[in-house]
Amino acid sequence: MVPRMRQRGFTLIELMIVIAIIGILVAIAIPQFAAYRIRGFNATAMSDLRHMMTAQEAYFTEHLVYIAPGAEATDLIAYGYARSTNVTATIVSSNAFSYQMTTAHKSGDRTWTITGPSGVIQ
Repeated sequence: MVPRMRQRGFTLIELMIVIAIIGILVAIAIPQFAAYRIRGFNATAMSDLRHMMTAQEAYFTEHLVYIAPGAEATDLIAYGYARSTNVTATIVSSNAFSYQMTTAHKSGDRTWTITGPSGVIQ
C-alpha cells in the first residue's frame, strides 16, 4: 500500500474570505485618501497666502504702500513670492493702510482670504 501524500494549500472559501476582507479595507481607505489629498491641496493654498502676505509686507516696508491689485505677478515675485502649481492667487484690494488677498488650489475645496496687515486668514 502506497501512502497518500497530504496536499497543502488554501481552500476556495479561505481565498474568497481574504479577498472580501481586502475589498472592505480598500473601500474604507480610498475615501480617506481622497480627503487627505484635498487637505494637502488646501494647505498648499494657505501656505501660498502666507508667502504672499510676507512679500506684501516686504514691499510695504520699502515703498510705504501695499501692492495694487493686478500687480502681484511682477512685484511680489521680486519680494520672494513664488506661486505654487495649480494655485490661483489674487490681490483683491489694497490701499495705503490695508490689503485683501485670496488663494485657492484648483483641486482644493475652499478659498483662503487674508486681510492685512493683521494677518487673519479666513
